[in-house]
Amino acid sequence: MKTFNELIADAVPFIKEVFPWDLDEKINSDNKPLIVDIREAGEYEAMHIADSIFIPRGLLEQACEWDYDNTIPELVKAREREVVVVCRSGSRSVMAALTMHLMGYQNVASLKTGVRGWNDYDQPMINSLGNEVDPDEADEFLSNKIREDQMKPKE
Repeated sequence: MKTFNELIADAVPFIKEVFPWDLDEKINSDNKPLIVDIREAGEYEAMHIADSIFIPRGLLEQACEWDYDNTIPELVKAREREVVVVCRSGSRSVMAALTMHLMGYQNVASLKTGVRGWNDYDQPMINSLGNEVDPDEADEFLSNKIREDQMKPKE
């Protein structure tokens, strides 16, 4: 049996990761990547990178293909375009980038450190209303909130 962190470690050699400063540079270039945010709806609505596409992780495979209710045409057509997948910390996006790679996406990467790292790098995020999110509020929202009952029992 593998843990979540072991699954991530196994996937990393097969995908590309970019740091927030690399993504910032790419966004400000003439050849902007397609940014795919795979977090849950509440996470995306609270804050996201401007111009990113929202596709919850559970719908990603169908969003990448024609003939599904969840098909995102812009994403289906992006198999040869640079795509950067983002999540909160850069773990879920590793698995999503691997999946997209297996589905034929030729230039897909995961945002290392996720939107937490994006916020730490002092890059702007907006909410669902298009308003810029205060970085300190973003930091609080993005921090880990593990309850006692979610922690591994002591042996």
